[in-house]
Amino acid sequence: MKIVFLDVKTIGEDIDLSGYEQLGKVIKYPFSTSEDIPERVADADVIVTNKMQINETTIGKAKNIKLVCVTGTGTNNLEKDYLDSRHIAWRNVAGYSTESVAQHTFAMLFYLLEKLRFYDDYVKEERYAGDTLFTHFQEHFYELKGKTWGIIGLGNIGRRIASIAECFGAKVIYTSPSGSAPQDGYHQTDMDTLLVSSDIISVHAPLNQYTENLIDAAAFQKMKDSCIFLNLGRGAIVVEQDLAEALKHHEIAAAGLDVLREEPMNPNSPLLEFKDSRRLFITPHIAWASVEARTRLMEIILEQIREFFQF
Repeated sequence: MKIVFLDVKTIGEDIDLSGYEQLGKVIKYPFSTSEDIPERVADADVIVTNKMQINETTIGKAKNIKLVCVTGTGTNNLEKDYLDSRHIAWRNVAGYSTESVAQHTFAMLFYLLEKLRFYDDYVKEERYAGDTLFTHFQEHFYELKGKTWGIIGLGNIGRRIASIAECFGAKVIYTSPSGSAPQDGYHQTDMDTLLVSSDIISVHAPLNQYTENLIDAAAFQKMKDSCIFLNLGRGAIVVEQDLAEALKHHEIAAAGLDVLREEPMNPNSPLLEFKDSRRLFITPHIAWASVEARTRLMEIILEQIREFFQF
């Protein structure tokens, strides 16, 4: 059996993939383009990929493919009707990154809520050395206890966020953009109520017809001017130009983003003009990527291949 990794660098070079070599011949490509794929998978039995487009154009001439494994949850890169027509199975992985994303959500929140960059700079720039007071109040911050945290999308990650937020004493509400039935033990509201009521809003929803461009100018205008907005779902859920305007006009207090409409970031992004880390904090799609989460991901995929071929 031949297993071809098309974009292995998206997993990270620190993750042990030696288990795959017990199943057959393994070929690893750091990255691939659509033009590269036909030759690279010509005699492959299994394709492992994160973002590469898998369709008739890229794998149409490959006669041995039996299984396509996606190193993530989203499968928008798969032309599933074509795979079905050729009886090619596909697998994705859900739930592997719940703890990692939840942890990163709170890291982003506290960075913004407590103005940590400002106070770190204050000390490192030696302004604290020799100051007159033992403390410094220039940037104010508030406790999470008693605040309302609104969650958009109450899947595995959303529920984990809710449980941690409640440990801090926050009141948690949520909304389901797709109109899913209420979940026991959680307070569901409509979108407008969540936008108007929340002190913190975090997005943990998938990108679909219900969520694309969901957070636009009208949504930001409904939020409190003290609201901290966090997007750890998908970039296209937020209209970035509208977010830039909301920050510029102080319609919200701050925003933290781990996902963007274009990744890597577009050099013309309207968000690049904001250099004040108290207002905007962007990380390069890393919330999912703790060492444990990436290890778990690849162990799950290895087991999927073993199960499919009955090793």
